Amino acid sequence: MRRRGPLLVEGPVEVELEDGTTVSSDRFRVALCTCRRSRRYPWCDTSHRDRR
Repeated sequence: MRRRGPLLVEGPVEVELEDGTTVSSDRFRVALCTCRRSRRYPWCDTSHRDRR
């Protein structure tokens, strides 16, 4: 795993968020945000690249 970068996971993927809701993706690979800067959290949208 790269520091402050996404975590690549082979799908399909189901993620349980802190509030108990579940989001899912049926894609063959997804990038999970580890920096929490994504506007599409928990999915990475590369927002981490804009901020240093």
